Amino acid sequence: MRSRIPDRLCAEAVELALAAAEDVAGPGRVGEHLGVAVDGDRVVTHLFACREDAYQGWRWAVTVARAPRAKLVTVDETVLVPGPDALLAPEWVPWSDRLRPGDLGVGDLLPTKEDDERLEPGYADVDAETAEEPVGFGPGAVAYELGLGRARVLSPLGLGLAADRWEEHFGVRTPMAQAAPAHCVSCGFLVKIGGPLGQAFGVCANEYAPADGHMVSLAFGCGGHSEAAVMPAVPQVADPVVDDYDVEPVRVHHDAGSVDDKEPGEDLGHS
Repeated sequence: MRSRIPDRLCAEAVELALAAAEDVAGPGRVGEHLGVAVDGDRVVTHLFACREDAYQGWRWAVTVARAPRAKLVTVDETVLVPGPDALLAPEWVPWSDRLRPGDLGVGDLLPTKEDDERLEPGYADVDAETAEEPVGFGPGAVAYELGLGRARVLSPLGLGLAADRWEEHFGVRTPMAQAAPAHCVSCGFLVKIGGPLGQAFGVCANEYAPADGHMVSLAFGCGGHSEAAVMPAVPQVADPVVDDYDVEPVRVHHDAGSVDDKEPGEDLGHS
């Protein structure tokens, strides 16, 4: 069983460990002695503070050891290790896991893994007439996508993931759909799509709707539904009727002494 008591000679070799640390870090870059850690029988690690500004909280670790019945202590290794309060880089995450929707820019290439679970081999070389009609999101639905020259097509998992995303943004459980007067399935602006996803989704083509150009669930809805509020037709104004065949005499009253009070041809009193 490994002893937790440090070997006396190894524990006392502080100067040896300090010299080894300074040999690697350089003079003046190794700080005070912070303690000793037991690594095994006659094997201990001396810890020193690091004075590098870029490595705040890090420590120099110098492991020393001695052979059985020997009094000579030797240096095993010298490394810089992080302490409890050391500033560390975040855990590395593969680029494929860091990628988010919208990250792909103009000219960017997004490689797809050969074993991507969202895809399955295509069936472009199979006679479409011999394929069975697809049902739901099963393998038959994948095999039915023939003659498109594609090496791979969406797998059942890929179809399900796409349906989940579209349902989350434009599905029946969204606040917009809950307040809508009707569903997209009966809207004239809905563009139907083919394939198994066409049984539950379509594309909105109403430029004033919040989902214009997006894939929407047939159970989604908004206030822009084509039949939600039909505007009444503008009444047509009748053409004016002018009677050119009847003349109606009208007596016009004029004030006394006015010019209009004189009869036609009567002297107006000018000299």
